[in-house]
Amino acid sequence: MTGGTDTERRAEPGNLDLEAVARLIDALENDLGRLPADSAEVRRIKDEVETLRNLLGSPVRRHHWVRDALHDIRAGIDDAVDTVVTEGLEASRYIAEIGRILGL
Repeated sequence: MTGGTDTERRAEPGNLDLEAVARLIDALENDLGRLPADSAEVRRIKDEVETLRNLLGSPVRRHHWVRDALHDIRAGIDDAVDTVVTEGLEASRYIAEIGRILGL
């Protein structure tokens, strides 16, 4: 489909709500900023979030790139769940929100 409203374009198969992704990344960056960076798992999540932030800021936004980056962040949170929960990150909140955005 060409043209159409933002809502119509987001409803197309394969498209993501990039505004929701940006809000998620803002919240995640804020929470990650409060965690110590000495954990390799936390550093990995921060790197993945930075990569996604760069993708969202790019003039060329490929939904499959954003989708892959969200999967990477979700995997990073899954891998670090013990560390990030201990440090105060609401891991389940972010995993659920990423799943919602991805339609999982």
